[in-house]
Amino acid sequence: MTWLVTGGAGYIGAHVVRAFAGQGIGTVVIDDLSSGHADFVPEGVPFVRASILDTEAVRSALVEHRISGVVHVAAFKYAGVSVQRPLHTYAQNVTGTISVLEAMAQAQVNSIVFSSSAAVYGTPEAEQVTESTPTAPESPYGESKLIGEWLLADQARAVGLRHTSLRYFNVVGSGSPDLPDTSPHNLFPLVLEALAAGRTPQINGTDYPTPDGTCVRDYIHVADLAVAHVEAAKALAQGTALEPVYNLGSGTGVSVREIMDAMAAGTGIDFDPIEAERRPGDPARIVADGELAARDLGWTMRHSLEQMVTSAWRARRHQA
Repeated sequence: MTWLVTGGAGYIGAHVVRAFAGQGIGTVVIDDLSSGHADFVPEGVPFVRASILDTEAVRSALVEHRISGVVHVAAFKYAGVSVQRPLHTYAQNVTGTISVLEAMAQAQVNSIVFSSSAAVYGTPEAEQVTESTPTAPESPYGESKLIGEWLLADQARAVGLRHTSLRYFNVVGSGSPDLPDTSPHNLFPLVLEALAAGRTPQINGTDYPTPDGTCVRDYIHVADLAVAHVEAAKALAQGTALEPVYNLGSGTGVSVREIMDAMAAGTGIDFDPIEAERRPGDPARIVADGELAARDLGWTMRHSLEQMVTSAWRARRHQA
């Protein structure tokens, strides 16, 4: 059994590849390196440098390597930037997913795990988000992920595609020092970069109706997320019936101030964060319920907040 990981040279995709290897399952990576890194691909793992928009390249990889299924991680992932670049976002995330599905149909590959996002929920009214929470994406990125889920469902009705989609919030940490999060937009690398440069991180809003007045969000360790992708792939390969979507979340959440305190402890850099005004549109609390994923995929939070921070800091220092 060998799985194709699209975007397998990226932060999340590379962790997925290593999680497969940890269970003795082979992978092939396809990535155009627009945000990934060739050195994230382990030695011995076949690497196809190509865009998922190149349907023939995807089909050839599927056929040549006798692929059993696809973990589709490749995407343009920056929600804020997607507002300024909607056409680019749709091309990468919607047209790209169509291309992958078309290549799979041509190669008669019938299983896919889709890396979706909690961005499909927008700003939900419920503080605890379940899979039945109404979807109301507020960015082209979130919309593109929801359309991706629709495409899988439609293809399943058309040709019997076996699929599931994993929705998750904030992915942090590192499963290996040589796999840092290099995103210019994510909270952890932004805070760590500020601390490394001698700047003081900022909290936006300290008067929310939460225990410490700061926003509460869901953070999950990237290695835990990667294992969930592998468990979903194995279930599909075994013919196990899965839900069309799963939330991957902590069920409790962490406040921004708790993140800052953990950053100070984990880095050894003592600081008092700058307290700024609220940002418009930031809800007080959004946390995902992961009970369905726990039931079907063995989902659990194996890493503490301290481990999330220390592993991210270790990878940041290794990168430097």
